[in-house]
Amino acid sequence: MSTRAIVTSVEAVEAFRSMLLVYLSKARPTLEEVSAEVMRTRLWLENDQRVHWESELRRRTKALEEAQQALFSSRLGCLSKETAAEQMAVHRARRLVDQAEDKLRVLKKWNREFDGRVQPLVKQMEKLHTVLSNDMIKAAAYLAETVKTLSAYADTTPPPSVTSEASGAQTPVTEDRQPAEGGKP
Repeated sequence: MSTRAIVTSVEAVEAFRSMLLVYLSKARPTLEEVSAEVMRTRLWLENDQRVHWESELRRRTKALEEAQQALFSSRLGCLSKETAAEQMAVHRARRLVDQAEDKLRVLKKWNREFDGRVQPLVKQMEKLHTVLSNDMIKAAAYLAETVKTLSAYADTTPPPSVTSEASGAQTPVTEDRQPAEGGKP
């Protein structure tokens, strides 16, 4: 049995390490981008959309009140009779107000449910980020040390006694042996 390992592919380990470093250089920024996008989405729901739909509801409610006032005025007025256009304006304004209220209800629902739906995925993403930031960096360093060790091992020449024993050669026996007591030479 050979006492020496045969190292033939140090380059394969180095190539794997290089590919691991390329992967890390792409994966970590991508995870950070996803984390930022989750935060932007939360802020968009909590701030931008809420402000937009609250102001839209106020604007539409004011338009409905004006349309209702115009219809009421035409009913009370002696000179004019309510028209279909005024009634349609009130119905249209009512639909727009209802639509804005629905949007606000959905928005409030998403604000309540956002963390519950997103948080498990964010935790998994954070675990992956931790693995990439800590464990994979250590793995790359370990692979670098492995490449150095294997290269140094492959470059060493085995001692002569190891090669002769490994090849099956025996050491010569000398004739200068002393006879055992009471024996013949």
